[in-house]
Amino acid sequence: MFGFMRAAPAADYSDIMPRIAAGEITLVDVREPDELSITGRAKDAINIPLMRLQMMADPRHPDCHPGLAPEKPVALYCASGARSAQGKMLLERLGYSEVMNLGGLHDWARAGGSLER
Repeated sequence: MFGFMRAAPAADYSDIMPRIAAGEITLVDVREPDELSITGRAKDAINIPLMRLQMMADPRHPDCHPGLAPEKPVALYCASGARSAQGKMLLERLGYSEVMNLGGLHDWARAGGSLER
């Protein structure tokens, strides 16, 4: 019933992280700003809270984030992987061709990803 809340499958960080570093994949943190102030975020991630993702990822919306485009791959993360799973489904409905759920910030850090505060 609540399958979207299951933990994300392990992402292949060895493939994804170099693509993020090269600018081939846009990294998006879908947590709320107050969460970022407590834990920091992945280096170079843009913050778009899940509740705003619909409008900020829709190219037809005036508030669409300039770093997002349906033809460019996107990797999402949150605290546990649940919100990023919801964000993945939302972006796919908007026509994004390649969307990855990286799970939680702890998964990013465990894979060797840099954090910034």
